[in-house]
Amino acid sequence: MRKQNKSIPVNHFSGEYHNGISIEKMSLDDLPYFKGEEQAERHDRHTFHLLERGSITIEIDFKKYDVTSPSLVYMHPDQAHRIVAFKNVTVSTWAISNEHLHPEYLQLLEDMVPANPLSLKTEIYLLISEAVALGAKFYERSDESLHYSIIKDSCNTLVALAISQYTVQSRPADKMSRFELITKGFKKALERNFVSAKSPAAYAKMLNISTPYLNECVKNTTGHSVSYHLQQRIVLEA
Repeated sequence: MRKQNKSIPVNHFSGEYHNGISIEKMSLDDLPYFKGEEQAERHDRHTFHLLERGSITIEIDFKKYDVTSPSLVYMHPDQAHRIVAFKNVTVSTWAISNEHLHPEYLQLLEDMVPANPLSLKTEIYLLISEAVALGAKFYERSDESLHYSIIKDSCNTLVALAISQYTVQSRPADKMSRFELITKGFKKALERNFVSAKSPAAYAKMLNISTPYLNECVKNTTGHSVSYHLQQRIVLEA
């Protein structure tokens, strides 16, 4: 299980009927004071964003993504992010904390990180859009006697739809190169251990490979050395 980092500000969702679950639709035109210089933050739960209209530039763990609709963006609670720019954006968002997630989905999400934004085919986008619209209607009906159960199951269904798309579009592990597999292992180890392990040699030992080979794999895959990734991760928490 990933370790929750402490230094980056954590955004706690407010105004919820049930703490730890939210489903909503919004326009980023509703952010009148946005200047593109906001500090990076983390959410206190797993967040999924269906970009239904417009375009957005977002930075997730130092990596910048230019995302256009229709797309799906997933962020783990450990991932720091900030919005750099956006234009005419409408986004549907669902978010859920660990205690409300089905254990199977939680494990799949842990294994999926880091996940790049996904561009969606029209058919899939419409399916997810309809599902999240229905979930948002359920979410607003707070007077239902089984409201918590309804929105928990609705949100978990949306999570399953998102995981399914990442599973379909992401590159299977058995088709990844040796360099890519080692780099993925390094990034997972970095997220869990960056506070205590601050040298390339420490991560090479965790992965049972030599330090030069680890650096070769990471640099070949990302374009940057192991030391660079260590430094960036530490700076993120400063």
